[in-house]
Amino acid sequence: MLPIIGSLLVLLSVIGGFMASKGHLGALWQPFELLIIGGSALGAYLASNSMGVVKETFRSCLSILKGPKYGKPQYLAILSLLYDVLSKIRKSGVMSLEDDVDNPSGSELFAKYPEMLADHHLLEFMTDCLRLMIGGNINPHELEPLLELELETHHHEALAPAHALQKAADGLPGFGIVAAVLGIVITMGSLDGPVNEIGHHVAAALVGTFLGILLAYGFIGPLAAAIEGRVIEDSRAFECVKAGLLASLRGYNPIVAIEFARKSLNARMRPPFAELESHLKGSR
Repeated sequence: MLPIIGSLLVLLSVIGGFMASKGHLGALWQPFELLIIGGSALGAYLASNSMGVVKETFRSCLSILKGPKYGKPQYLAILSLLYDVLSKIRKSGVMSLEDDVDNPSGSELFAKYPEMLADHHLLEFMTDCLRLMIGGNINPHELEPLLELELETHHHEALAPAHALQKAADGLPGFGIVAAVLGIVITMGSLDGPVNEIGHHVAAALVGTFLGILLAYGFIGPLAAAIEGRVIEDSRAFECVKAGLLASLRGYNPIVAIEFARKSLNARMRPPFAELESHLKGSR
């Protein structure tokens, strides 16, 4: 909702200020300038990105209109599942998780958390980590850099749409200048015409520069920043799982390991300790 409000505020401020200064709104309507700028920027965007990034960009733009992927209820579920997993490891050993990890959808342990089963990326991250713990005598110093590498790879892929949009935003002022130069070329070819026609061509050229800058800094750039912020916020769920499993591998009991996981979360989304403890007692 905030991206929509922000974009409307940008539009209303620019147009409102222009009209308040006795500007004529019709002078800003230059469809051919918009065609040059928008078409060129879109073509450059498609030429510089893979189809996967293009599709993911549209999905990311739509996701911005929704709320955050993870809120307190989702984090409570993640922490509760981690607690159940770590408690089972402490009681029955890590090998007792082999069937759960190999078939999460058929596991009674994971079945209690359908939202986790639906989150394929996070579930895969957790089960892969548990599989490493089951498969060998791995210590935290060996597992941590591996998990950090996986998170870095995931983070890089998730940020690709934001980076692609930011590069498009960086190019928009340049395409605005291209449109302006073409407008000046048309103006120079009309110097023998009426003064009002020359003025119209000059105004159209200046609007090209204006549109390029406005689209870059008022819309596309902020959209890229919003997507990047959402990716960083959503990555906290992975950091939470990593912190809890590493703490368990270091020998901490489940409740302390869960506190490590809880502390890794953003303070705004972090469930209070008393609420988490009450939730864990209620789920037993």
